[in-house]
Amino acid sequence: MAGNTTLRVIPLGGLGEIGRNMMALEYGDDIIVVDVGLMFPEEEMLGVDLVIPDFTYLREHREKLRAVFLTHGHEDHVGALPYFMREFTVPIYGARLTDGLIRVKLQEHRLLQGAETHVVEPGEVITAGVFEVEFFPVAHSIPDACGLIIRTPLGLVVHTGDFKLDHTPVMDQHTDLIRLAQVGAEGCLLLMADSTYAEQEGYTPSEQLVGEALRNIMVNATGRVIVATFASLISRVQQVIDGAVFTGRKVFVTGRSMIDNVAMARQLGYLNAPDGTIVGVEEMRNTPPSKLVVVTTGSQGEPTSALTRMANGDHRHITITQGDTVVLSASPIPGNETAVYRNVDNLFRLGAEVLYNRALNTHVHGHASREELKIIQGLLQPEYFVPVHGEYRHLVIHAKLAESVGVPKGNAFVLTDGDVLEIDEESAWTGERVPASYVYIDGLGIGDVDQHILRDRAHLSTDGVVVVIVTVDKQTGKLERAADVLARGFVDVEEREDLLERSKQVAADSIRGVDHYAEFGDINLRIRDAVSKFLYDETRRRPMVLTVTVEV
Repeated sequence: MAGNTTLRVIPLGGLGEIGRNMMALEYGDDIIVVDVGLMFPEEEMLGVDLVIPDFTYLREHREKLRAVFLTHGHEDHVGALPYFMREFTVPIYGARLTDGLIRVKLQEHRLLQGAETHVVEPGEVITAGVFEVEFFPVAHSIPDACGLIIRTPLGLVVHTGDFKLDHTPVMDQHTDLIRLAQVGAEGCLLLMADSTYAEQEGYTPSEQLVGEALRNIMVNATGRVIVATFASLISRVQQVIDGAVFTGRKVFVTGRSMIDNVAMARQLGYLNAPDGTIVGVEEMRNTPPSKLVVVTTGSQGEPTSALTRMANGDHRHITITQGDTVVLSASPIPGNETAVYRNVDNLFRLGAEVLYNRALNTHVHGHASREELKIIQGLLQPEYFVPVHGEYRHLVIHAKLAESVGVPKGNAFVLTDGDVLEIDEESAWTGERVPASYVYIDGLGIGDVDQHILRDRAHLSTDGVVVVIVTVDKQTGKLERAADVLARGFVDVEEREDLLERSKQVAADSIRGVDHYAEFGDINLRIRDAVSKFLYDETRRRPMVLTVTVEV
């Protein structure tokens, strides 16, 4: 049984999927949270804009919530903060660039005023209830990425965040192996480590390769070079600027989030560009194509992004023409492939040269491969291990890797969202589960779309809809006139007019003889069942049949 001497590890997102990262740690009357990320919708999530974690457990225990700690500024780790902060008022801690990125985001959502955000330096220790949390630097694909050393009453917990071991990082931020070795010497109770590339043998290549590739592309391109990447990938933007300076090109920035983040990063000193390098719209238009680089959002095919608008031919300032070179400096997130490659196709149609192959080194991921994961295990030698940040196969493979290099058999726990790992002074176990379902963001709606609605949308998208409208006398219950049948996305109305006419008769026959006191629900059910069966028998299709009964 859990008690006040039990450490509870509660993943609310990020385990079994890429994105939506959120981990809660609970001891007694205190809860801290690591990251509050979002996930891009999968292809079958029709109409959904974003997916965020389920806050139900935190909602039920809000009196225990002490603080949120952010490992870095990527969307899959901080993107759900605006939705979280509409419900919870707690201190939020992150490194300087992370803080800058979330402040831009909160300002966009009109939530900055009143937000309690704090900038933390590596090595600084924050006390939150019984927890003491220390940030340590890690190499990743964004500056100021950090892991966390969390001192609990039972021992030290290490959360790596996203990391790799890059010996030549773009912005000179290395993973602090010395500090991790010190933690290992003191004793590591639990390690939670990035699993994204646990399948990948060897070591992850250095970010320096990307800079060299971008520079070579700019040297060889005869026209404009358009580079699409994540707005939060500040180190990549710096590499583009460096390449532009080397080749004598100007840089134009487009995409709202990219413009905001570049401005913030320059203000904080994370982006260095000689005066006159970054230009506005008018100067961009007057710059020869051979002397221009464009940095844009849209590497994931987002429908409203700047690159998608270029691919569709409706960007306000940039029209893709023959001679343009478009570089996708990011790998498609699972679920985004169709949208990404649709843009690639459209860009090719407009005459651009599109570079998106990983073999070209236009993108290097920011996650540790197997040999790097082994090094972390060796330094920390944890008593318990939980793989985090990855699809289920990544977690399983990482757990097996950990056991192969020293984690005691049975002490590597493959958790999924909602599982609760409990640790006391003698053992660790799982049992209880907490709510951790997908929460869908659809327009302004938060959580008002569920699996039933998505199934309905899928149904409508495949077989269409048929609406049957019947008018009945409220006194007699008899049809006042022939039923009306409307079809959308089902059959060609002009070609199958006979089918719809017969559907009207089926609807009328289904309620013939019904007691006039019958409720509308019963009448509608009879009509729906009869018409659905008729249409399936005639077409072998199952359109959604909706019935409308009008009483006169």
